[in-house]
Amino acid sequence: MSKIKILFNGFRHGHVNMLYNMVKSSDCAEIVGCIEENDCARAAAEQNVGAVFSDMSYEEWLETDIDAVAIGNTYGERGQTIIKALLAGKHVIADKPICTDEKELAEIEKIAAEQGLVIACMLDLRYLPQSLAAKQLLDSGELGEIRNISVNGQHSLSYDSRPTWYFEEGKHGGTINDLAIHGIDLIRMLSGREFAKIDAVRVWNAYAYKNPDFNDCAIFMAQLTNGAGVMADVSYSAPSNCPTPPTYWEFRIWCDYGMLSFNYFDSTVTLYKSGSPEPIKLQYEGKVGDYLTEFVDSIREGKSEMTENIISSTRTALLIQSVADKKA
Repeated sequence: MSKIKILFNGFRHGHVNMLYNMVKSSDCAEIVGCIEENDCARAAAEQNVGAVFSDMSYEEWLETDIDAVAIGNTYGERGQTIIKALLAGKHVIADKPICTDEKELAEIEKIAAEQGLVIACMLDLRYLPQSLAAKQLLDSGELGEIRNISVNGQHSLSYDSRPTWYFEEGKHGGTINDLAIHGIDLIRMLSGREFAKIDAVRVWNAYAYKNPDFNDCAIFMAQLTNGAGVMADVSYSAPSNCPTPPTYWEFRIWCDYGMLSFNYFDSTVTLYKSGSPEPIKLQYEGKVGDYLTEFVDSIREGKSEMTENIISSTRTALLIQSVADKKA
């Protein structure tokens, strides 16, 4: 079976380097070209991942027989970049977020549905073995209904390495849309439910002292469709230049008959079950996938579930971000 041909458009965030290396070592996809208008980002990609850049324009590439575009430009530019790819009949795999505007998301959803195209996003939390172990347990019904969820997703601001465009007007789009989408997507996967109501949300500036208009802190409270409460902190508040704390991505889920917890750095889930004298450690024993493989499989099999998940998670993140922006 022939490999999926992917064009890389944009290297403005280091996340796209991970995708580049995944495709480079993949047996189901291949890199056919790279474009990047920013000289510094271009030079960094050449040095860090060995990217080879083309002199062809994006529009010229979209007229070729490529199958998909990998998007890694600034957040504020991604929506229109994705729309152009979809209109040209190309599938899309992107770093998160896929866009920063609700109207752009609606257009992306409409075009993808009309043309049967797949949209993927680098939402890697749903592929962690600890996430899959938690889902397996929750799906079993052993713990009853989910009642409360707490999420910590603090990142380091890291002024010395953070791209400067983050702090330029119109380029970033908000800390909730940037970071919370990971937690939102995983909560949707684990619970099988959608977000029904935003109870409270706040964004503010606390650590980005050089950029007082950049709201680096973000917290929110929400409800799922079964009434379960969600509390999340996705601030750029983690200390820099030190070991990453467990609050980088940490989830706690309370159910009728027990509580489970897990974080990004430990492949196990800890279960505190009603009536059990000791905590129980759980580990996922099945096959662990990844977003690139699911993307390629979705293209070949004509599946839309991946696209629908990305759209739904992005819509929720943008909604919470818009509520926060109105209150800020």
